[in-house]
Amino acid sequence: MTRYSLVLPADYAAWLVELKSRIAGARQRIALAANAEQIQFYHELGSDILDRQASQGWGAKVIDHLSADLRAAFPDMKGLSSSNLKYMRYFAQECPDRQFGQQSADQLPWFHTVTLLTQVRDAEERAWYARQAVVQAWSRDTLTVQIRSRLHQRQGAALTNFEQRLPAPLAGLTTQILKDPYHFDFLGLGNEAHERDIENALVRHITRFLLELGAGFAFVGRQYRLEVEGEEFFIDLLFYHTRLKCHVVVELKATAFKPEHAGQLNFYLAAVDAQIKAPDDKPTIGLLLCKTKKRLIAEYALSGIDKPMGIAEYQLVKALPTPLDTCLPSIEALEEALSRELGEGEA
Repeated sequence: MTRYSLVLPADYAAWLVELKSRIAGARQRIALAANAEQIQFYHELGSDILDRQASQGWGAKVIDHLSADLRAAFPDMKGLSSSNLKYMRYFAQECPDRQFGQQSADQLPWFHTVTLLTQVRDAEERAWYARQAVVQAWSRDTLTVQIRSRLHQRQGAALTNFEQRLPAPLAGLTTQILKDPYHFDFLGLGNEAHERDIENALVRHITRFLLELGAGFAFVGRQYRLEVEGEEFFIDLLFYHTRLKCHVVVELKATAFKPEHAGQLNFYLAAVDAQIKAPDDKPTIGLLLCKTKKRLIAEYALSGIDKPMGIAEYQLVKALPTPLDTCLPSIEALEEALSRELGEGEA
């Protein structure tokens, strides 16, 4: 049997690429529109429940009954459980304008919203995490991890000389990509771990490490070799930041900070700028991770350094903060609050 090959138009491949991009964009817009509709509906239903509780004395048992009736009427529809209805009510109560600060809740999936409502009590902190979740495209699990690690307190907290060594717009942006302290409790190492142990474990857990570093970090290599006048030098960890368009040199010290650490890192930054940095790259920055640091010693050391760098501590063992369930409203707590406010005697 004779086989014939199909001769495609010359511009077919380019058109197909464009068409795929348009379809992907359309699907994303449809998903965002559907999510916005869902959030609006949940907020309206929560507002209705809130209003009826205020005017008619509804309690938790009426919401349970409403949930059963709605699920019977719409058996294929998800999201009508009693717990979810109570979350809707809490959403309407806490965010009457459907906003977390300046961030619209419509841009977040519903269970991101539930996470923010139940795990962050302070309104400003909620707004911060909501904004970051949208900008960084965090999954719900990632959002939970960042909340539990108190990211809002650590972000931009590293001691740096960026204001003195970088132009104003870049200095502010660069400051925000560093944090203090860094949490490496996912490595399973004790406080007695040596530098090479930590380095090896970070590379083995590179996905978690990149998550802790933050958005934009791309891993280049470990023990990255540099040669200067016939001598070899090895950088602990080398990254490239895709948003800042610069290399980031990370040096690990399993001891307290010492001034000579900054001098060593300054040398590495100068070598990377001379040998690796592309003409259109921004200046290479350094991050010195130490077990502990004395702030004034670190400040003095940075004041005499030519290259932009930051100094931060790291923690290998999980800290023991106040348990979240002692200060944040669970669904059980919401039910109990409803009962206290309005009683549970309704039919």
